[in-house]
Amino acid sequence: MSQIAQVNIARMLAPLADPLMAEFVAQLDTINALADNSPGFLWRLQTAEGNATSLQPYEDALIIVNLSLWVSLADLTAFVYKSRHRSVLQQRHQWFQRFDGPYTALWWVPPGHIPDVAEAKQRLASLQTQGETSYAFSFKKPFPAPEEGSDLRTQVVVE
Repeated sequence: MSQIAQVNIARMLAPLADPLMAEFVAQLDTINALADNSPGFLWRLQTAEGNATSLQPYEDALIIVNLSLWVSLADLTAFVYKSRHRSVLQQRHQWFQRFDGPYTALWWVPPGHIPDVAEAKQRLASLQTQGETSYAFSFKKPFPAPEEGSDLRTQVVVE
């Protein structure tokens, strides 16, 4: 059975050490622990510090990345929109700039596959150039999990 991967990027209004970001930073451990203990949670990108805020996958040092893996789209959706995470999401404009283009992408992966940042960036780029497809989609227009035995890597969109 396929699992759902998600990437979410955001451009901060200021560096993490800036007082403007203090409220966001203060909630990181709590929200990450909530994710870790949520039904259907499998994995998230993190460093030894327990989060991914020190990673710099983009040239712009103000862009942070969140990458995770879930058993089902329903589990991921419940965490994002029906848990305490929702209140943080509703406050995002206090800490993050409006993003030009897609900032969240979802895609199906085979069991045991752990996505990396390069793969996540590819999915976001595909969403930007190709729109919603089975290769990369959003919460607004989800695609169903592929049938058992499908080779998910063959779904790559050629540009």
